[in-house]
Formats: sequence, C-alpha cells, structure tokens
Amino acid sequence: MFAVIVKVHIKPQHKKEFLDAMLDDGRGSVQKEPACLLFNVVQDQADSNCLHLYEVYRDAAAFEAHKSTPHFVRWVETTKDWLAKPLDIATGFHLFPNDDVWQKQG
Repeated sequence: MFAVIVKVHIKPQHKKEFLDAMLDDGRGSVQKEPACLLFNVVQDQADSNCLHLYEVYRDAAAFEAHKSTPHFVRWVETTKDWLAKPLDIATGFHLFPNDDVWQKQG
C-alpha cells in the first residue's frame, strides 16, 4: 500500500471554509476512488489551525490518479489562498500491516 502524510497549516480566518472543503475532498476520495482505501483528517492537538492528513492508496499510480479527480482539483483551487504555509507532504510504502489485510474505509 502507498501512504501519503500531509501536514496542513490553515489561515485562522479561513478555518471553517477550509475544513468544509477538506472534508468534501476526503469524502470524494473514499466514495469515488476505488483505490483510495483510507482518508483521515486529524486536527492537531496543540494547534487547531494545523491538520494532518493520512491517506492510503493501493499504489503510487492510484495516488497520481487521485490528483486529477474533480474533488481534488476543486479542493486545490478552492483552498490555495487559505494555506498559512506550503503543504508538507511525505509519501511511502507500508511495511506493517501487510497489504492483504487492508479494507476500504466505509
């Protein structure tokens, strides 16, 4: 499995709109992308204007396909001026758990 971990810093004055757009993208990812198994949005405990995204795709190609979906493109365009800092994106391959135990998020 291919994992994507993103740290997002939001401008405080745009937090509500950003969260609405972020949740729309997350729902679109798990509902409309068969190869997106997991899309979690976590608010940082110490900084409520910081989010951590954790996404799992079947492979890197599925993540590349994600970046051209209508919900993702809409999210990028809608939120680009609401970021306090550039996105901090890390990617990698799961070592544990094994690929055969993953199920699609419901």
